[in-house]
Amino acid sequence: MSALFNFHSFLTVVLLGICTCTYVKMHFPALLEQRTGFRGFFWKAARIGERLSPWVAVGCLTMGVSIIFF
Repeated sequence: MSALFNFHSFLTVVLLGICTCTYVKMHFPALLEQRTGFRGFFWKAARIGERLSPWVAVGCLTMGVSIIFF
C-alpha cells in the first residue's frame, strides 16, 4: 500500500524526511541554501527539524516503538 493512503506510513515518511533534511543541512549547509522552488521544500523541512527538534525527536521515538511493537 502506498504511503499516501496509509496514515502510519505517511507519518513515517514525513518524520524521516524532516530528520534527513535537518541532518543534511547541519553537515552540508550549501545544499539547502535556496529557499524557493523544489529545494525550498527541503529547506523548510530542515527548518522544522531545527526549531521543533524536541517534538520531532519524540515523534521519531514514538514511531520507532510503534514500528517495533505494533
